[in-house]
Amino acid sequence: MSYVVRGIKSDEWPRLRELRMAALADPVARVAFVETYERAAREPDSFWQKRAEQGEAGEELKTFVAETGGDGPGAEQPFAGMAVVLAERDRAQTHLAGVYTRPECRGTGLAGELFRTALEWSWELPEFRVERVRLWVHEQNERARAFYAKLGFAETGGTMPYPNRPEETEYELALYRP
Repeated sequence: MSYVVRGIKSDEWPRLRELRMAALADPVARVAFVETYERAAREPDSFWQKRAEQGEAGEELKTFVAETGGDGPGAEQPFAGMAVVLAERDRAQTHLAGVYTRPECRGTGLAGELFRTALEWSWELPEFRVERVRLWVHEQNERARAFYAKLGFAETGGTMPYPNRPEETEYELALYRP
């Protein structure tokens, strides 16, 4: 299956909300996301509108979405996946977060396409030179860790307690500018 990966448009907030809620309901969510389904479900439409507006603007963060097709009939289908990149100017880096692909899209190359697009955006930022792209991965999220390693991400030695369960650990991984 082929996908179109592109930046979100602000008027697509209902589709963004639907995808995020699906991500937070996924069994892997407990080790993939700090945000919880219950917390996100309480958010008003204005929250999701703002999230999509910020994701389109690309000033502090950029949201990339994937869909089958493009502007044709597939454009009305639910998004297949997403990735969010946060600009961290003070550290000359970007931070990948909120990466999700629907279960039926896993193993199709979609996650790789999302990462390629997010990395290209990071390396090409005109406001500052990005020296590395980082992300955090939960100690029990072995599938994600293996995927990130295939892309060239390596542990930096940075760790932090997982916010939802401080007895668990997250590891920082980074990919340095080629």
